[in-house]
Parts: sequence; C-alpha cells; structure tokens
Amino acid sequence: MRVSPLLTWYFGRHVLYSILAILVLLVGLIFIGDMIELLRRASSRPDATITIVAQMAMARIPFMTEKVLPFGVLFGSMYSFWKLTGNQELVVTRAAGVSAWQFLLPPLLCAFLLGTIQITALNPLSSILLQKYEKLDSRYLKGVSSVMNLSSSGLWLRQGTQNGQAVIYARTVQSQEEDRIDLRDVTVFRFENLDDFTSRIDSARAVLEPGLWHFYNAWSFVPGQKSTFAKDLELPTNLTARKIQDSFASPDTMSFWDLKPFINLLERAGFNAKRHLIHFHGLLSRPLLLCAMVLIAAAFCLKFSRRRRVSLVIGGGVTTGFLLYFFTDVASALGVSGGLPPALAAWAPAGISALLGISTLLHLEDG
Repeated sequence: MRVSPLLTWYFGRHVLYSILAILVLLVGLIFIGDMIELLRRASSRPDATITIVAQMAMARIPFMTEKVLPFGVLFGSMYSFWKLTGNQELVVTRAAGVSAWQFLLPPLLCAFLLGTIQITALNPLSSILLQKYEKLDSRYLKGVSSVMNLSSSGLWLRQGTQNGQAVIYARTVQSQEEDRIDLRDVTVFRFENLDDFTSRIDSARAVLEPGLWHFYNAWSFVPGQKSTFAKDLELPTNLTARKIQDSFASPDTMSFWDLKPFINLLERAGFNAKRHLIHFHGLLSRPLLLCAMVLIAAAFCLKFSRRRRVSLVIGGGVTTGFLLYFFTDVASALGVSGGLPPALAAWAPAGISALLGISTLLHLEDG
C-alpha cells in the first residue's frame, strides 16, 4: 500500500517538531552550563566582562548543536514514536496496511535533511564562530595573544621542497598575523629523498612572507664544506601563515567546504592530516548516522506498549546513545593513531548503527 502524501507530511512533521524541541532543550542546558563555567573562569580576569562571557557562550551554540544533534534526533524520534504509539495512531496506520518501513520513510528523510543542513550550512557557521570563541578565550581567559600551540621545546614545522623536505625548528614565536609569522632562534634541517641530510641553516630570526622564508643573520652548514654566513637568506616555501595556524587548530574550526583542499595542502607539505581527514569523513557520514538514530528509536519505541515498560525504553535509548558516543571516540582515537584507516574510523559508527537499527526492525517486523 502506498502512503498518502498527507500521512507522509503528518509523520514527517511530527517527528521533525519533536527532534527540534529536544534539540533546543539540550542546547539550552549546555548553554547554561557553558555560561556558569565561563563565569567561573572569568571571575579572576577583570577584562572578561559579562558581555564577553555571553559572546563566548553564544559563539559555541552552533558547535554544541552539531555535537548533540545525533542525541536530539535519537531522543526526539523516541518521544515522537512513543507518543504516536501511545495515541494508537501507529496502530491504526498499520492496521490499514501501512508497514513500518513505509511510515518510517518521512522521519528518515527528515533526518537525512538535517544531516545535509549540518554539513552545508551549520558546520561553516560553527567553524567561524568557534574561531571567534577561541580567539576570545585566548585573549581574555588564557591571557595569550597567540592561538598557535607550542610544545615545551618549541615549534616544529615540516614543508615539502622540490628535491625533498625541510624540517624547521623555532624556539619562540615572536608574533603572528594573518599573512606573516615571525620566529626566533630558528634551525632548518634540509633533506633530499626524505632521509638524506643535505644542509642546515641556523638563524637568529626567520619571517614567513608570501612564498618564502626570510632568514636574518643566518649560518649555512653543508657536510664536507666550510660554513657560510649571510645577513639575509631566502628559502622558497608553499606554507602560509594561515596553513600553519590551521594545522595547529582543531579541525572543528574549519568549514566543511575548506577541509578537503586543506587536507591536500597538509599532505603535500608533509603534515599529519589524519585528524582533519577523520573529521571530514565524519561530517560526510552524518546524514547516515542521523538516519541510524531514527531506526534505533523506532526499534525501541514502536512496540513498547505491548512488550516494554516506558522506563526500559528510555533507559535503552539513553544507553544506546552513550555507547555510540563512546564507540565514536574510540574509533576516532584508533584512526588518529593509525590503528584504523581514517575513512573506516569515521564511517564505522554510522554504518554499524544503521545495520543495528535495520536488523532489529527486521526482527520485530518480519520475525
């Protein structure tokens, strides 16, 4: 039997409204928690006014919406199916010859649409506002002007060259701007064919300018030759200040539309791009993950009135959600460490969740 357009619209709207209501509730609770935590951190910072704190908390709203969206879809779908089953609406629909797979199509389309909106619109907005949040956090709460992370031993960079690679070490970052980075106490190790050492440069100062590194008061050392001194020395580079800053930033601060080109640039420059690659595939898998949440919610709730108590349904749904969150973190950690291919680490949680929901519904519907 074909589902009528009116019935399709009714089920889709019912589930969508429930998802949005739960999502607003979750984001609201997180916003309150963020405000309290930021106010606590700002209590010892006179420059961090209540206005700054409110801006920081609001800047994190799109990012937190992305994080809790799977839970919003899961709990919203559970509530919607629970209400429809309790009101006997699904019972009447199924008695009229409509199968579970037919009336699940509208909720699945809604979930897929929400996932697509997240990738194309919410994620770019989230990345922009999260960058703003991190800048405010660095300036007012951490008291540092640079968002670039340095280890205790200094800054290490690597870039590809025509004949090999160059490893750049700097003890300190003097300043960084949109198109310029100023390093002090710099050492450059140049290699041919990845592991054949060819030369070394020691410089008191190096400035990254468009298309080149500019070294000041530099000594050059080549094995078997006498060292030479140059007041000014230039080294071509494909790095930019933006690439370096982004390579130290979280992948969450990058828009979906910029991720793939940036991953290619990172790999060509010799940086480790696994975190960004996992994040990119994780975004691509989001529509499938949200559809899996709808299937799991349906498996828990469609027949609860006859077989399950409400507390068991709610407990099962919450447990499933947190198990999925834990599994996603484990898979990402394995991907970053090299234990799993990045694409598999990102797609595995969504794929396994979808298979779990489909198999459970097949068992309930068809025995």
